[in-house]
Amino acid sequence: MWDVQAAESDRSRKARSRARSSLWMGRKSRWYLPACLITDLVGAGVPVALVLSATRQPWAVPSGVVAGLAWAAVQLFRSRYAARAIGESRGTLPVLHDWFILLGLLAVGHAATGTRLRAPLCLVALLPALPLTLACRKVVHRHLAAVRRRAQAVIKVLVVGEPTAVDGVTAHLAARTDHPYVAVGAVPVGRGPFASGVRSGERLAATAPESPTEDASLVVSAVHRHRADLVLVVPGTALSGERLRRLSWGLHDAGVELFVAPGLVEVSVKRLETGSAAGLSLLRVAPPVREGVQPLLKEIMDRSAALLGLLVLAPLLLVVAAAVKLSSRGPVLYLHERIGRAGRPFVMWKFRTMRVGADRQKAALTQENENDGLMFKMRRDPRVTRVGRWLRRTSLDELPQLVNVLKGDMSLVGPRPPLAEEVAHYTSVEWRRLTVRPGMTGLWQISGRSDLSWDETVQLDLSYVDNWSFTSDVDVVARTFRAVVDGRGAY
Repeated sequence: MWDVQAAESDRSRKARSRARSSLWMGRKSRWYLPACLITDLVGAGVPVALVLSATRQPWAVPSGVVAGLAWAAVQLFRSRYAARAIGESRGTLPVLHDWFILLGLLAVGHAATGTRLRAPLCLVALLPALPLTLACRKVVHRHLAAVRRRAQAVIKVLVVGEPTAVDGVTAHLAARTDHPYVAVGAVPVGRGPFASGVRSGERLAATAPESPTEDASLVVSAVHRHRADLVLVVPGTALSGERLRRLSWGLHDAGVELFVAPGLVEVSVKRLETGSAAGLSLLRVAPPVREGVQPLLKEIMDRSAALLGLLVLAPLLLVVAAAVKLSSRGPVLYLHERIGRAGRPFVMWKFRTMRVGADRQKAALTQENENDGLMFKMRRDPRVTRVGRWLRRTSLDELPQLVNVLKGDMSLVGPRPPLAEEVAHYTSVEWRRLTVRPGMTGLWQISGRSDLSWDETVQLDLSYVDNWSFTSDVDVVARTFRAVVDGRGAY
């Protein structure tokens, strides 16, 4: 009897969980999955069939079918088609990782079947799958981001925790739109002022209730009342340990998903590891990468790319230098002191974009500063020359910084190089930006540049400093080209 009831309860719980998951994942546009699936099948299968047919290789059409299905299978087993994942990432590296897995999978199949196809030709035939899949993912991501800016296709969250903790989490979620979570309600734990602005009803007691199901019953009722998709618990002294465990039992039995916010901010998931000891769930936060193979790879990439860039771009540099020289009186290059790693000053190179003596006019324009922090930015700075405005718009004025990268003063990717007068007013938090070399580009470059507030700039730089990896540098460099073409925030 009890086994039958338990089985029915388990089936009911799973059905509620599937229904709830389907409900909030179904808010995404229905064309996302077919678009991605068709792009993967066609993007891998058709080029392979065409290339092999054009070169009169055997099994051209079957090879194309296998390639398309294999590419879709890799995406499927990597959970790229999952409702939770689709449209959430626009990064280049995940697609590149999947493509290498495809190459390995097809290489094994090629060897196992004894098919005689030329490997270089097959590699060329599979190349189109990479940009096509990447383009499709970016289109879906941009559409989803635009939809979410209108508060659609979001995940409704019920926040549970002590009032001050709930206020902090809801404010953090509301401050940005690059995530799907929206707080629609809260269940405060204990007494205290509650000022987050989201709807709330009954409170959980400050101490664990005598009934083990009381907390869960109240929270589940709030989930139904606010039509929330999941519960986000912010642990504290009043809600932790055994009480949190019993709450999780009740929520899971009711088919409600539970997330726990540990209170960490701007820490990449790559640095988080889970573990346990004596029954305790542990969360290890790995230290930022400062030494080892990855910094060595970064150093090699910086120096080699800088040298190659100076050689390849030499004709363009000469043309820009001539344009600067002929357009206004003064030197071609603007050499200015900036503060680098560990607070060491260095001379940064740029093409001159302002009239001679522009630094002396800065004090008179202080009231016109459009930045809310330590940086000085004007959208229509009268000191900028006509050629200089174009150089800033295209970021060509930054190219001489390749010399700084070659010398080791700067990196290709890093925080924005600050002025000495800015550093003089840094707090201990802002000083952390100087623990790595400044960069020609960075998260600030691909996220809006001068349109960012001071706090946003600092936050992006700190996120880079703490979560840096070699692969993230490659991703930033790839996304920089689009930011330069877009020109948003460049003035």
